[in-house]
Amino acid sequence: MELRVLRYFLAVAREESICGAAESLHLSQPTLSRQLMDLETELGKKLFVRGNRRITLTEDGILLRKRAGEILDLVEKTTGELTAEDTELTGDIYIGAGETQGVHFLTRTARQLQAQYPGVHFHISSGDTADVTEKLDKGLIDFGLLFDPINTSKYNAHPLPRADIWGLLLRRDHPLAEKTSISPSDLAEQPLIISRRSQNGGSLRNWIGREFERLNIIATYSLVYNASLMVEDGLGAALCLDGILNTTGDSPLCFRPLAPAVRASMSVVWKKHQVFSAAAEKFLALLQQC
Repeated sequence: MELRVLRYFLAVAREESICGAAESLHLSQPTLSRQLMDLETELGKKLFVRGNRRITLTEDGILLRKRAGEILDLVEKTTGELTAEDTELTGDIYIGAGETQGVHFLTRTARQLQAQYPGVHFHISSGDTADVTEKLDKGLIDFGLLFDPINTSKYNAHPLPRADIWGLLLRRDHPLAEKTSISPSDLAEQPLIISRRSQNGGSLRNWIGREFERLNIIATYSLVYNASLMVEDGLGAALCLDGILNTTGDSPLCFRPLAPAVRASMSVVWKKHQVFSAAAEKFLALLQQC
């Protein structure tokens, strides 16, 4: 597969039209159609369903769209690293992070580095642990901000001097909103919304104990903003970390910490034996001063 053809494929997937993609690529429709048919022949897979009005992707086409995007992102990242000027620090730094106030450690370090070296640029993508580690493993990002425990057999880690607090996100008219803290017994029979990671273990599951399996979990989330909308619309209460959402002032929501307190410590991680660009090395050196 040629990178040029992968770009053609992504253009058609985006436009859902040979005509629209050909126009955006400045190609003739017959040329683009032939390139796509050659790609299907090369792979031995049908990638498109060609309808009267638009083109849709087959299951194999959906998979290729994801992989092609990752391949081209990695090529762009690598090209930027290799073509960076030697005379002055330049380049791009890619970071994946969950939702936490701990991101301030990354952004403050980024500001410090960028002030010294204006040619350094930063790209932060949001996601939960599964999203971030997938990108780390594929080389699509340089660093990830993850909550402990960290898989130290795969990643090096720099612990940050911060821990977030777990609690319950509620509507202000919820009966539990009258409490100053939430105990495990308070969660019995409550319709709950929990993070995708919490289903598989961790400090939150340990805090609840054997009763975890009896919880009335009606929904899961990977980003807490979406969970807050479910809470606001009365779907349930969400177990989440403090400091991510503004629950002050006119907000219809409130946050109540768990008791005994459950803290989530965090670390910046990178793959073992990672070969960094000069910009990423400088960023890490500054970050490790935190």
